[in-house]
Amino acid sequence: MSRPQTHDEVIRMAPSAIRAGHTIPMDVASHAVPSAAPQVGLVSVNVGLPRGIGRLRSGEEIVSGIVKEPVRSATLFLDTLNLEGDRQADLSVHGGPDKAVYAYPSEHLVRWNEELGTDFGPGTFGENLTTSGWVEDAVHIGDTWAWGDALLQVSQPRSPCYKLAAVTQRPDLPRRFVQSGRTGWYLRVLRPGRVPVSGPILPVARHPAGISVLAAHRLLFSESDDPAELAAAAYLEPLAASWQAELRHRVAHTESRARHQPLDPD
Repeated sequence: MSRPQTHDEVIRMAPSAIRAGHTIPMDVASHAVPSAAPQVGLVSVNVGLPRGIGRLRSGEEIVSGIVKEPVRSATLFLDTLNLEGDRQADLSVHGGPDKAVYAYPSEHLVRWNEELGTDFGPGTFGENLTTSGWVEDAVHIGDTWAWGDALLQVSQPRSPCYKLAAVTQRPDLPRRFVQSGRTGWYLRVLRPGRVPVSGPILPVARHPAGISVLAAHRLLFSESDDPAELAAAAYLEPLAASWQAELRHRVAHTESRARHQPLDPD
């Protein structure tokens, strides 16, 4: 197994990765994070295969890959779709290149447990990476992380589905999840490779647009009417295609409404 790369080695590597065919839609070296920037704390790495987690009112079984267990091995292979040992059940709404890895801050688990009287632990939200030290208002869409031999990029916040309610037996949790903004974030894999379960994960580049995960979440769910803010996110290249499409629809709707709004009399 090769050793994890240092921050400076990742920065030197970036241009050669582009030449080798790995899509990196930003100049990593131009927006490098200072070497003194805090690492992403890695509390737990979690994987799981689809399984039954309950039943619908119709009696149909709910099958999901949301149940994750901490990994005990020292390393895993990360490809462009999954961590080794991890899969999704319904690929029409889960998984894919823009949602290869899901990270969720451990700081939120403490808050949920305080608010709900639960005992949520690593993997509860179906996350692959239970992290520490970084939360949604500090992580930007398009930020790049180095983990072992792999290179990842933040792609979107998470939108919860009913399976989160089913697995936690908290029907109110998806609503609370959206309202709180404690969404975590997905990452795409720019360069596959073997990754160390104990870390470290190094933030190696910040996207220059500076649109945080929390800001993107609020734009989609707060019904913002600010066309400039909506457009800035809707045409942000690293943002997942599905989020871009939804925000562009909102931009068009906002612009159409503005064109048809009666002018105020003098």
